[in-house]
Amino acid sequence: MGASLSSRRKSGSPILPTLSALLLVAASGLLVYELVAFSRREQQLPAGVSVAGINVGGLHERDAVARWERAYAEPIIMLYNDGYTDHPIQLHPDQVGWRISSEPMLAAALASGEQGGGFWRRFLDFLLGIEQTVARDISLVADYQENALAAVLQDIVMRYDKPPGKASYDLQTLTIHAGASGYALDFGAAMSAADFALRSADQRTVNLPIVVEGNEGPDLRALQDLIIDYLDSQGFIYDGLGTVAAVYIQDLLTGKEINILGDVAFSGASTVKLPIMLDYYRFLLSEPTADEAWLIANSMLCSNNASSNLIMEIIGGGDIFYGIRSVTDTILATGIENTYISAPFYLGVEGQELGSIQAPATFPNPTFDTEPDPFNQTTAEDMGTLFSLIYDCAEFNSGLTFALPPGQIMQQECRQMLEIASANDLERLLQGGLPPDTRIAHKNGWIFDTVGDAGIVYSPNGRHYIISVFLWERTEFQDYEKLWPLIEEISRATWNFFNPENALLRPRADLPPTALECEGNYLPPGPEYLNLDDINSWKQN
Repeated sequence: MGASLSSRRKSGSPILPTLSALLLVAASGLLVYELVAFSRREQQLPAGVSVAGINVGGLHERDAVARWERAYAEPIIMLYNDGYTDHPIQLHPDQVGWRISSEPMLAAALASGEQGGGFWRRFLDFLLGIEQTVARDISLVADYQENALAAVLQDIVMRYDKPPGKASYDLQTLTIHAGASGYALDFGAAMSAADFALRSADQRTVNLPIVVEGNEGPDLRALQDLIIDYLDSQGFIYDGLGTVAAVYIQDLLTGKEINILGDVAFSGASTVKLPIMLDYYRFLLSEPTADEAWLIANSMLCSNNASSNLIMEIIGGGDIFYGIRSVTDTILATGIENTYISAPFYLGVEGQELGSIQAPATFPNPTFDTEPDPFNQTTAEDMGTLFSLIYDCAEFNSGLTFALPPGQIMQQECRQMLEIASANDLERLLQGGLPPDTRIAHKNGWIFDTVGDAGIVYSPNGRHYIISVFLWERTEFQDYEKLWPLIEEISRATWNFFNPENALLRPRADLPPTALECEGNYLPPGPEYLNLDDINSWKQN
């Protein structure tokens, strides 16, 4: 009986081992299933990851790459605003050779999922239902051809940029009008803005940066064109065989200038009396005596030749010829090269021998021959430059102060010279193109074939300027009614340029037929009434 029981136990079913085996197989199968599912999820990008600003979390690799490549293949819209309308221009990225390097971006996105730990740690989180979230944006890796983008923008410039309009002028009113403003693409800023849009997934519109140009008022070139056209309209050819016009204008605020044949030699006539006054002051050791001040006033205001000769005699210590040499030496010392005097103002001076004073070597424009006086010559540029040097000396203690050796010209002396020249009130020539009572310090001169006037105009708005005009016509007798109005209209055009708010729209109708007589009008009645620091003070007494 005992043996029988033992046999029954040995022959019973192996339930537990079988069950264990089944459970092991089931667990292995479940593990394999979960591993396959995990592996599939590992091929997806982690939630929360973005590439170049595009959310690709949870997407398979291929879908993620397709999403960002599609987004960056969208065209950019560039808007060019001309002040009235937005002009849209499409830029397709492939126009500039746009290329995205998807491989390194994908690798970086996949690697971001490994931040949750090793494989088995991530698998455990998967089994526990813990979803891995990564807050990370993978930077864009892309490039394009900058020269191709520059070519696109250059094409936009050619199509849409508008240069500022040229200034225009009116020959009747002698006024100048600023051209219409223009606009232009800010090329450097546009390159940066387009680059930003190409590299942005959601900001694909560019407002192109535009710079407004012009409309700052006409420059001196417009005035130069106006003067030349005006002379042509009057039948006076400025660069002709029998007529020559030279104009030098300098803006005393900016230093910019007009120079129309300013280096052509003309007969200096009485304009050279400005250098004579300068030479007198150069070697003056004390205040001018009353008699010498009277001679200076007669020379500068009345163009009195005898007074001018006497001044040169005083300069020469009683020797007029030494004084003449001194005047020319002073001119040369200032750096002015084409102006000189080598004889007294009239023939018959005792001891005079024409040619005994050698004229300096000069270098005027050889193209034009105005048949200048061989003993007294200047140019429009020289006279304008001399006034400019005196102005800078008077206003800023510079200019002539530094052109001559130290201590030879003082600021107060320059102020006196301009004060004297400001009383030259003949009411014609340059002065005739200005509103009444405008301050102008100038010196004029004329002979049978030449007329010239140069000086400083003090604009009420502070835009002071130098103007020097010389005209020559081959003739035996100067036609004042023809040449003088030409200088006056050139002066008016220049005034209108510098004073547009107070323009003279038509020639003055109140001018005398010819220059006012000096004596009895603007020359003080005698030396006792002459104040060189306030030369018109005698009129108030």
